[in-house]
Amino acid sequence: MPGCEFSKLYRNTPETRPPYVRGVTNGWREGAGAEGARRWADLAWPELTALDRDTDVGLVPVGATEQHGPHLPTGTDTIIAQALCDAASVATGAPVLPAIAIGCSYGHGTELPGQLSLSPELLAAVLREYAQWAAQSGLRRLLFVNAHFGNVGALLSATDDLRLHRTDLRVGIANWWALDQVVSAEMTADGDDVHANRAETALMMHIAPELVHVGRIRDADDPDRTGSLVFRYTAPALSTNGVTGRPSEATPQLGAKLFGLTVDALVDRVRRGRLEVSPLTVSPEPAERRA
Repeated sequence: MPGCEFSKLYRNTPETRPPYVRGVTNGWREGAGAEGARRWADLAWPELTALDRDTDVGLVPVGATEQHGPHLPTGTDTIIAQALCDAASVATGAPVLPAIAIGCSYGHGTELPGQLSLSPELLAAVLREYAQWAAQSGLRRLLFVNAHFGNVGALLSATDDLRLHRTDLRVGIANWWALDQVVSAEMTADGDDVHANRAETALMMHIAPELVHVGRIRDADDPDRTGSLVFRYTAPALSTNGVTGRPSEATPQLGAKLFGLTVDALVDRVRRGRLEVSPLTVSPEPAERRA
């Protein structure tokens, strides 16, 4: 697609975006909530007393701050997670807790600038503290909405700890790229170990087009080189520019499609999560206790 056509697609402003997107990126940076979203940080304590400890499902955007190729901002993962949570909140009234904007970015190494990272252990501790402190305000159902591959290990560790030691809480993980089968297929259309790729770039074109360097997209493609590897490597050993995939194929239309499908799937999880109970009303005792 010629560069001049790209530029025409981006002559929009936050005021011309759909209501569920308007204010999302500025809100993450400047503190103003997206229109209609129920952001925790925007509420005074009397409003928080209205939380229903039995049914409200809180959403925690979990992102990262790291290089996203030459064409996307370092806050891409956090911007995406925040936008998805805000849109789901508009549809359901779910409270959105402050985003975790620094995740685990060890996989990106130190050669390219942009990384701000927590260790996996520290991120897991932060996630646990989020859940435990939210519970003090009456929020006992929490869904971590994740937009960064590198956070998955810490999320699994934190939620394992919470489901064992805090049986009064309900915690879950929603990786945006895995919530819908069509979205999952689109996410991996240009590789298995992708980053700043076709799907992610398209989402940013839809959510925050003013932050996308459209003039750099055409030459940003870089293939997935992990297919036959035995060991794991940091991004500089796998990519020439921090990209894995084909962002040159991204369009705002694809981004709108992926966003809509993902929001629908997230809304469905929130609604089902409000009333979910464990399959067995009493958890079985650990084997060592039964012996």
